[in-house]
Amino acid sequence: MVVLAKPPALDQKSLLRSLEPGGANFSGVPAVDLSSTDAALAVVDACERFGFFKIVNHRVPMDVLDRLEAEAVRFFASPQAEKDASGPANPFGYGNKRIGSNGDMGWLEYLLLAVDHASLSKASPVPSSSLRDAVNVYVGAMRGLAKSVLDAVAEGLGVAPKDALSRMVTDAASDQVFRLNHYPPCPLLERLPDSCSVIGFGEHTDPQLVSFLRSNGTAGLQVALHDGRWVPVPPDRDAFFVVVGDSLQVLTNGRLKSVRHRVVANSLKPRVSMIYFAGPAPAQRIAPLPQLLGHGEQSLYRDFTWGDYKKAAYRSRLGDNRLAPFQN
Repeated sequence: MVVLAKPPALDQKSLLRSLEPGGANFSGVPAVDLSSTDAALAVVDACERFGFFKIVNHRVPMDVLDRLEAEAVRFFASPQAEKDASGPANPFGYGNKRIGSNGDMGWLEYLLLAVDHASLSKASPVPSSSLRDAVNVYVGAMRGLAKSVLDAVAEGLGVAPKDALSRMVTDAASDQVFRLNHYPPCPLLERLPDSCSVIGFGEHTDPQLVSFLRSNGTAGLQVALHDGRWVPVPPDRDAFFVVVGDSLQVLTNGRLKSVRHRVVANSLKPRVSMIYFAGPAPAQRIAPLPQLLGHGEQSLYRDFTWGDYKKAAYRSRLGDNRLAPFQN
């Protein structure tokens, strides 16, 4: 077993928060089998009610998942100097504690990578060829899942053609990002009351259409339900969690809403997660699909391109309502 190293100079106390996680694990996470006959309706129902769900029986080979997880563990267990050689993240590369350039901090280290079409960008600072190969195979599988999920969304909403959404994220110019996160154990939590948590990754929504998250099975992910309650999501290393992003919210004129989520540190176990973000080309116009606007219904948002929104997102803090400036 590889023991992950703790990132140096992380001030646990500065990341303390009094949170209300909502009690026990949320048992209502929708589980969707994309091969089922009612998959399209199940996907739309889950996105409308919660903004997230998990894909089961996804048919992505476990060796693809295990290989990437092993490579991630190996990288994060490397000497700090070797990890630092892949950073600092700006925005891509290795980051430690600092998330972005606007003051957000978290109890984690990470590797943020750009994807060109179907593989990692050659400019992405990947520390080893074995990690690059593992990520490329994984990204290929995620691109297939993204197409399946967005095709199901279009079908469930009655949008034609069926690939109206999926082609936005499978186009050669689509803007995709891949992130590996490592949340080390946080011993400070053993001495604190249950009402206190250490922030691993602060609450936020994802700006893209959809994102796909998988972890090593250590708890920490929490989501905000539409009624405002925060609930812990039980880990499931055999499934992929799908998160609705801001762009899909706009494309459906608010029918599907992006979900706020966060990660809190664990006192004893490291958490390793892999997230694939499916975004459109920078020039892609983001506006409600005409087929989803009822008679006389107006768009809730002013027109913008993905490039416009991405720039605004990079200028914002994690917890900001990024869509607010784009609302009519």
